[in-house]
Amino acid sequence: MLKTTLAVKISPDISDRVKEFCIGHGIKYGFFVEKALQERLEREELKEDLLDMKMLREEEKSAKKSHLHS
Repeated sequence: MLKTTLAVKISPDISDRVKEFCIGHGIKYGFFVEKALQERLEREELKEDLLDMKMLREEEKSAKKSHLHS
């Protein structure tokens, strides 16, 4: 699998906590960070999808009401 390097600055506290967690659980640091980013992206994308659905429902209700009054 092709990999790339992502260089970001984070607080030393977070870095230490992640490293300690990975060591304690036998997880590779890069794997953990990649999965954490992937999960966060999926969660944010789901939020956007849910907001889109809510807006579409509101539009559908408005369209039904205007259709009934015509």
